[in-house]
Amino acid sequence: MIKRMLGNTGYEVSPVAYGGIVSMKDGQANSDRYVSWAIDRGINYFDVAPLYGDAQEKLGHSLRPYRKDVYLACKTFTRRAAEARRELKESMRLLQTDYFDNYQMHSLQSVDEVEDAFSKGGVMGLIAPLWEKGDLRKLGITCHDEAAALRAMELFDFDTVLFPLNWHMHIGRGFGGAVTRAAKERGMGVLAIKGLIERRWLSDEEREASPFPKSWCKPIDLEDKRLRTAALKYTLSLGADTLIPPGDFVNFAFAVENIDECLSRPLGDEDMRLLKTAYENVKEYPFF
Repeated sequence: MIKRMLGNTGYEVSPVAYGGIVSMKDGQANSDRYVSWAIDRGINYFDVAPLYGDAQEKLGHSLRPYRKDVYLACKTFTRRAAEARRELKESMRLLQTDYFDNYQMHSLQSVDEVEDAFSKGGVMGLIAPLWEKGDLRKLGITCHDEAAALRAMELFDFDTVLFPLNWHMHIGRGFGGAVTRAAKERGMGVLAIKGLIERRWLSDEEREASPFPKSWCKPIDLEDKRLRTAALKYTLSLGADTLIPPGDFVNFAFAVENIDECLSRPLGDEDMRLLKTAYENVKEYPFF
């Protein structure tokens, strides 16, 4: 698998990354199998978070033979330094590492949350010195809110941003455009989530009955390969350096197995026709 530069990080990463939710709830043997499959196909960027159930523990065991050869990204959801210190220590224990290649403030959802993180006693007071020391080699943010992402970028020169870059949201609202433009201007790496997503789940029952109960939102149907591929091409066209597919092995494997086509034959007129037709069918549904 070819590698792409992740902004100005100096990291050459696979164009598809392994999201830790793939390992969540599926047992250690399956996690080991998923990770081995990914490594064999050139995946070298792995992303996980404390909120992902047992994913840290499972991924820590699965990555043990490969740790020095991959980039491992983790996250903190808390905005206060004291809680984040405990969370970071536990993440390192579970993931069997003494450093992270990227450590991200997770799921910033408002400007107020950003201000809290940068205030006295906030999480930035913990992670910025650890970044300078080298225990956290790069620092990033993950967001679902454009204003929060842009404010965080103003306050610190983060290395990466992880953000939803999705055909439905961008065609309908231009969502994500301001974030990717600002990130590219700053030389940040752009990690894209939700590229294969169609819409929000309409109910817990719909989610549990689907093939994708670990996905936060509803992916495009498996049978519609052309639309799925067009959706990934759209996300790449928005400036994504690497894609993190929805959290199960089927969607991850689809992205890995079709990424060469997406890169060699970028978004075209026929792809846009498919996506615009699909948008008309889902535009009345909520996304988040």
